[in-house]
Amino acid sequence: MKRAILFLVLVVFLPFGKVAILAQTTSAITVKGSELSNGVVIVDVVKDGKAYELQCNHGAPGCALLKTGKYQLVELPANHGMYECRDVEVYAESAPGTEPTQKLGEYCLTDR
Repeated sequence: MKRAILFLVLVVFLPFGKVAILAQTTSAITVKGSELSNGVVIVDVVKDGKAYELQCNHGAPGCALLKTGKYQLVELPANHGMYECRDVEVYAESAPGTEPTQKLGEYCLTDR
C-alpha cells in the first residue's frame, strides 16, 4: 500500500518539478551594436531600459555578430548552456505571445 501511495505522489508531482527546472525567462532586447575583439564577439544590448553585454567565443557554435535591431532573449536555468555564466539564447523577434523559434546564438550575459 505504501508503494502505491509513493508511486501516485511521484506521478502527480514529478511533472511540476520538471517545469520548475526548465523554467526560462524570455524578454525583448534591442541590439545597439556588435564587434569582434581578440576572438570574442561582444554585443551591446538594452533590456528593460538597462545596458548589458552579450559575449561569446568567435568560432564557437551559436556565436554570431548580431545586427542592430530587436530580438528575443531567453535566460537559461543555472548550469544549462555552453558558458559558465548567465547563459542566454537570442532568437529572432517573434509575434507577441508566441514562443521564439529561430535561434540566432548563445551568449554570456553580463552587466555593463
